[in-house]
Amino acid sequence: MITILAVGSAAGTLATFGATHPSVEVVTADGAEDALERLARNRRIDAVLILAEPGAGETARLVREEDPGAPPLFAPAAAGKIAGVQSLAGTTGPELLDELLRAIGPE
Repeated sequence: MITILAVGSAAGTLATFGATHPSVEVVTADGAEDALERLARNRRIDAVLILAEPGAGETARLVREEDPGAPPLFAPAAAGKIAGVQSLAGTTGPELLDELLRAIGPE
């Protein structure tokens, strides 16, 4: 099972798409504080996807600062270049999730 933490107001869309993948679980968080809480409670998270919206850079900074052992961070290219975050070219939820799954590979 691969667990993805999707952060942002559109995270619910990814959770719906993730439900169609038998080996993927998408956990959602509304913002940085919620993401940090979920990371602290769930050490099985394999990657964090920060959705393109205002504050994506700040969310990434807080996650890296508060949880140096956090899983790899990803964001859509539309979010711009963010230090320590791998950029994904996809523009829709399914494209982003598929690209992220290819990037982290099988467990």
